[in-house]
Amino acid sequence: MSDKENRISFSIDGDTTVGRAAMMLALCYTREEESILKEKLTATGLACAVTGLGGMTNEVKEKITQAVLGAALHNGVINKTTQEIHALIHATMEAQRGILLDAMINTSFALKIGLASDGAWVAVAIFGQAAFHPMTNHERAGLGIMHIN
Repeated sequence: MSDKENRISFSIDGDTTVGRAAMMLALCYTREEESILKEKLTATGLACAVTGLGGMTNEVKEKITQAVLGAALHNGVINKTTQEIHALIHATMEAQRGILLDAMINTSFALKIGLASDGAWVAVAIFGQAAFHPMTNHERAGLGIMHIN
């Protein structure tokens, strides 16, 4: 079977929610896939971005909000207003719960973060690997959605 035969296709239209868009972005394997998906999502009116983050549990907790905020502002997912930053931070906290739930203090993470907004809602999706030991590597995911106004 060729690579193309192994791929699943899906439609992206004006009904694609910010949560689904953010999660699809976080699940992309390559920069090429991210680029194609961002182009299609942008064409439907969504603003989106992707960023990555890695480190130990405490490092991830310290860096995640800044990484998400930086990506969101740099890519126009939100505007630099108190209301939009507040919504993004709450969506980030909600998504963070999914990946950090029951994580030991010395767990190592490699994460991809997808962001999407339609102007009224903002979503943060986090997907990646977590391992306490190389033999315990497994995937984790989290999704947070917050109303902007």
